[in-house]
Amino acid sequence: MSDTMRNTVYFAGIAVLIIGTGLVYSWDNAMFILNFGLVSAIMALGVNLQWGFAGLFNVGIMGFVALGGLATVLVSMPAVPEAWRAGGGGILISLLLGAATVVLAVYAFAKLPKGWVRGLAMTVILIGGFFLYRAMFDPAVGAVEAVNPAIEGYLGGLGLPVIVAWPVGGLFAAGAAWVIGKTALGLRSDYLAIATLGIAEIIVAVLKNEDWLARGVKLVYGIPSATPDPIELQNTPSFVERATGLGIDPVQASTLWVKLIYAGLFTAVLVLLFILAQRALNSPWGRMMRAIRDNEVAAEAMGKDVTARHLQIFILGSAICGMAGAMATTLDGLLAPQSYQPLRWTFLIWVMVIVGGSGNNLGAVLGGFLIWWLWVMVEPLGHYLMVLITAGMADGSALKEHLLDSAAHMRLLTMGLVLLLVLRFSPRGLIPER
Repeated sequence: MSDTMRNTVYFAGIAVLIIGTGLVYSWDNAMFILNFGLVSAIMALGVNLQWGFAGLFNVGIMGFVALGGLATVLVSMPAVPEAWRAGGGGILISLLLGAATVVLAVYAFAKLPKGWVRGLAMTVILIGGFFLYRAMFDPAVGAVEAVNPAIEGYLGGLGLPVIVAWPVGGLFAAGAAWVIGKTALGLRSDYLAIATLGIAEIIVAVLKNEDWLARGVKLVYGIPSATPDPIELQNTPSFVERATGLGIDPVQASTLWVKLIYAGLFTAVLVLLFILAQRALNSPWGRMMRAIRDNEVAAEAMGKDVTARHLQIFILGSAICGMAGAMATTLDGLLAPQSYQPLRWTFLIWVMVIVGGSGNNLGAVLGGFLIWWLWVMVEPLGHYLMVLITAGMADGSALKEHLLDSAAHMRLLTMGLVLLLVLRFSPRGLIPER
């Protein structure tokens, strides 16, 4: 079987799984899988740039995704005027003061000669700047968080269309990646993994605890949609008439229509990023990145700046993950920092890349769809399987109850089993790198 035919069979199988989900369960469930499958494929594409092209082991994907989610709040939510009047100016001034402290400390380190004078100057600058920063920041934050804390208690955003937040989420993640890359890319791959994982946890911890920024664990509800409101569609006579003419309940039709629009938007983003990634892969730049990945010493001997190229692709891959994070938060309609877990937003994305085929953009997309379908559907399918297995057992049997309770763990078992099978029979992934 040729590569083209094999790939066609793979993606046709994914289409059958999604359509089958709609026919057997519900089309709402199928559209949910499709939309988050598209978002997952975009994330896998970003990780494939870092690992498949350059061999960078980034275990901080969750942090970049969370920054994308934060961007939707800061860009699309309306501002809270009372909070800005209460302490918004104080927060901005204190943040600028903190940044100035860091810049002044770096300047002193660069300009002063090595010795006790430089150490003393940096200590005075950092300690003095910290206490001055906290003296202004804490009262301002307290004032902001005291403004209608049940539904507000934060500064809000710019009130722009939510689609604007998608590239802004990429910019937030790219900025964080630049800071991380300047300090961590010189480390060995295992230390880079530890550093990125730790920084991702720090980012999520900030989102959870800084209520003035995005309400912390109290959540931000009502993030504007990129599509028409389903309630408005249900109150539109022409839409209701068309839905009724097709024999579809108008409420269900409005929900499906909104999800179809999201699917179209996400597909356009995925196709654009895939084309750009393919052009990059087949360009001289892509060949250089793979040469660096395969042998850094030889590439450096040929005059390539390995660290600079690593930083470049680390920023690009992280920006894609940040954009996908903004898209996921838009689809959810809320920002929940406690939902950012490494299992879902880091390690599951890695499974997608490994199973699909590291170093192959098409494989990353395939892995995104396949693993996400399994992640969603294995638990209900596992429950049905356990019901079938235990059908002949007596009610109240300890073994029967144990097996039925174990159905909730089928998701993790299946992920491990799929990963082991692929690594055993197709160690380079379902669509390996050419």
